[in-house]
Amino acid sequence: MTPQLVDQWPPAGVRILCGDLKLRFLTDDLLVPLAALASEGVHAPDFMPFTQPWTRGTPDEVRRSVLQYQWGLRGSWSREKWSLELGVLRDGEVLGIQGVYAKDFAVTREAETGSWLGLRHQGQGVGTLMRLAVLHLFFDGLGGEHATTSAFEDNGPSNGVTRRLGYRTNGETTVAREGTAARSLRYVLHRADWDTRPAELRPGVTLEGVPALRAFLGLDE
Repeated sequence: MTPQLVDQWPPAGVRILCGDLKLRFLTDDLLVPLAALASEGVHAPDFMPFTQPWTRGTPDEVRRSVLQYQWGLRGSWSREKWSLELGVLRDGEVLGIQGVYAKDFAVTREAETGSWLGLRHQGQGVGTLMRLAVLHLFFDGLGGEHATTSAFEDNGPSNGVTRRLGYRTNGETTVAREGTAARSLRYVLHRADWDTRPAELRPGVTLEGVPALRAFLGLDE
């Protein structure tokens, strides 16, 4: 039998089904439309939601930035420090990415989430659903205890999703954003709050590929 990618690289087998969304590993066939989506716009021109302004530049520059970043994530994986970014799809169309990022996760059981959506897919409830999907993977699939996230103070949509999902405030930092100081708000969602979330935050979720991912990360040793 010819070896498959997932046999050598278990993250490639991760799937999350949540409502009408499917989240899956970003193989190269998804990176091309993802990069094209980013080049069409992720935010208004007069706003920057990211610490690194990767969305600035010509469409070609943005597309290449997405490709290089994603290829770099694959090469930097280790059990001690990993980044899992999943493509968010609806009816086969790529809408953006939802990621989870961890350092010493087997010890701390803590990880950060981050995401972006193409501008034309925003304001449709996708951001809330895809965050719930990855939190289900984090807490119920990987045995996480503390999920963190952050957003600039003026990023209303991102802060709104975070507060809606029951995160607690967890301090703030001042960081440089395109040459000026900007206030970044930090949040944490503890397992106890996740486990007691209300019914409206409990969509049906199906996880695939988690046992192999857990073994890959050394979580069952």
